[in-house]
Amino acid sequence: MKTLIITSVIVASSLLAQAEPEQKKQRRGQLPPEIVAKFDADGDGKLNAEERKAAKEARRAEMIAKFDADGDGVLNEEEKAALKADRKARRIARFDKDGDGKLSKEERRAMRRKMGKRGGKNKGPKGRRGSRGPGEPRGDQGAPRQ
Repeated sequence: MKTLIITSVIVASSLLAQAEPEQKKQRRGQLPPEIVAKFDADGDGKLNAEERKAAKEARRAEMIAKFDADGDGVLNEEEKAALKADRKARRIARFDKDGDGKLSKEERRAMRRKMGKRGGKNKGPKGRRGSRGPGEPRGDQGAPRQ
């Protein structure tokens, strides 16, 4: 009897796992489906270079509209600082699992893993080190002086 119950639970669990909606399984580098639907002018289900450019320009316009306090169409240093603060707040809210308003070591680690998978800006596949291996000197450190 126990074997039958355990087997039933295992089968039910595997069926539920397979029934997960496909849209949740977004691949790295793919745009969210709502962005694709909004900017896919030719209706092929993906964004070509022209459509990507339009999406990028629209996003930039949204950011300027939201953070351009003086209305000159360009973000000055104060406005850029507000944009950065907003991004940081959203990032904290996204990864702050215990809701205390700050990231613990484990939450920061999870954020780095997730952000590293996205290939953060100006970072190679090995993070900040770029192509340097662990323990290798940066730049000309360790190089003989002339």
